[in-house]
Amino acid sequence: MKNIKRSWAEPYKMKMVELLKMTNPAQRKKALKEAGYNTFLLRSDDVYIDLLTDSGTSAMSDRQWAGMMMGDEAYAGSRNFYHLEEVVKDVYGYKYLIPTHQGRGAENILSKILIKKGDIIPGNMYFTTTRLHQELAGGKFEDIIIDEAHDPENEFPFKGNVDLNKLEKLIKKHGAEKIPYVCMATSVNMAGGQPISIKNLKELRALTKKHGIRVIHDMTRVAENAYFIQQREKGYAHKTIKEIVKEINSYTDGATMSAKKDALVNIGGFLAVNEWDVFEEARNMVVVYEGLHTYGGLAGRDMEAMAIGIGESVSDGHMKARVGQVIYLGEKMASYGVPIVKPIGGHGIFVDAIKFLPHMPQDNFPAQTLAAEIYLDSGVRTMERGIVSAGRKTNGENYFPKLELVRFTIPRRVYTQAHMDVIAESAARVYDRRIKINGMK
Repeated sequence: MKNIKRSWAEPYKMKMVELLKMTNPAQRKKALKEAGYNTFLLRSDDVYIDLLTDSGTSAMSDRQWAGMMMGDEAYAGSRNFYHLEEVVKDVYGYKYLIPTHQGRGAENILSKILIKKGDIIPGNMYFTTTRLHQELAGGKFEDIIIDEAHDPENEFPFKGNVDLNKLEKLIKKHGAEKIPYVCMATSVNMAGGQPISIKNLKELRALTKKHGIRVIHDMTRVAENAYFIQQREKGYAHKTIKEIVKEINSYTDGATMSAKKDALVNIGGFLAVNEWDVFEEARNMVVVYEGLHTYGGLAGRDMEAMAIGIGESVSDGHMKARVGQVIYLGEKMASYGVPIVKPIGGHGIFVDAIKFLPHMPQDNFPAQTLAAEIYLDSGVRTMERGIVSAGRKTNGENYFPKLELVRFTIPRRVYTQAHMDVIAESAARVYDRRIKINGMK
């Protein structure tokens, strides 16, 4: 009896359920064709298990729903704003808060304030909206993530780390005055939800401080990153998720946040900074693009749900179950031979479409094709993270990213282990007939 494994279980019970629509292959084929073979254009009513994104798709707790009934919808000075401000200071450690309708609203404001034409913005891999806002402000993104991040089979535990040599070369080439900030993401989405280590963050902070360069944190999935630090980095096994999150943030000067992920809400985000001058300018600019500085495009009830959700997100029990479900799915997929990004990340499983469909050229969109095939097989909706997501150059030519992935993103507190089994079995069935799959144009 002493050697019996102790399983984890969800730290919640269900109080309400949403009934799902079951479809047959003919219905899915029709729906996919009408959507132009683009899973983003499918109607959610035609989807059985929705893994398109973990953004805004979490199940809120009874406490969050109760908090929404306490919404103060005053146009200025809502009590919910001051509660959110207090929670952000306590949990995340930043001094000043500007709420926005979601993360990209914060990216827009930050880019307009800090970036001028010709600037270089280094980052540990791009994210689509982040890079676009930087480019629209006149800047140019430069990838400084470690090389291991571009290798799906490399099992280095912190593939989100910044390559400090790459950063130093950029500083030497362009000058520190041309680099308004380093954009540092925790749990790097495009790399497969891969974390950055505290050791690397400390080294990054020391280098940027030496050159007078800010570190701006994309903290959308910071609690998931903290979980991996707790599990993998020496000296952190006995620290809480909340303690690690606060330490991560202490090495940065500000942050953009899409609260629709870690913070367990369906809408919302914010910009948080430590510099008064940046805060003052952002507080004025948010009025133009989002709303008054004490609501930033959100209802009071949404800010209250966010404040409560932030507290729940840094619970050790919640994070163990959240990442545990992702790991369960990844290990099941791998047992069927499905090629996935390793090590398994925090918010989803990323299937290596190039290895899955080795006969298909990248300009035939293997990841987009695979996402369509998964939907046809089971009604499971996933999304492409490859050549399509990378966009096109100004001359119309494709970017060809090294990673061509299909993201199976797991919403928080939504699906059961049985759903994970259905998903893994669908991926396995498609893998078994992979040689018969053709590409797209």
